[in-house]
Amino acid sequence: MDRHPSDRRCPDRRPSVSCVFVCHDGAGRILLARRSAGARDEPGRWDCGAGALEFGETFEEAVTREVTEEYVTPPLAVDLLGVRNVLRADPPSHWVAVVFAVRVDPAAARIGEPHKFDELRWCDPGDLPEPVHSQLAGTLAVYRRSPAVSRAR
Repeated sequence: MDRHPSDRRCPDRRPSVSCVFVCHDGAGRILLARRSAGARDEPGRWDCGAGALEFGETFEEAVTREVTEEYVTPPLAVDLLGVRNVLRADPPSHWVAVVFAVRVDPAAARIGEPHKFDELRWCDPGDLPEPVHSQLAGTLAVYRRSPAVSRAR
């Protein structure tokens, strides 16, 4: 994990809260999106979904909103898996990632934000497309060790 810099490149020195979700089909496959040229960071890299928690939202409301925005389908099931403290030097950032497993209908999922993503792919968690986002390995580690994921299959 990269350490957060203590220099002046990060004017807002407070962590944000992000709801990170690994969408799955209930049969072992996960949904990844390739970040487009217009993505905030790491374009061309494969990642699961995420979005900022908005003031007054529950985690489940945020996940439902974000999954529906990104993949144009509502969650069928939402399971809290764990939390990650993400400190990144480039770009300088710090956020608390609340990680969820989200079952969705694979036939209904499609790109809802083409300015952020240019391709979706269902894959086995052990056979991921390359290159992957710098934070995907940490998120998938939380996903793999969760009892909720074992029950979903």
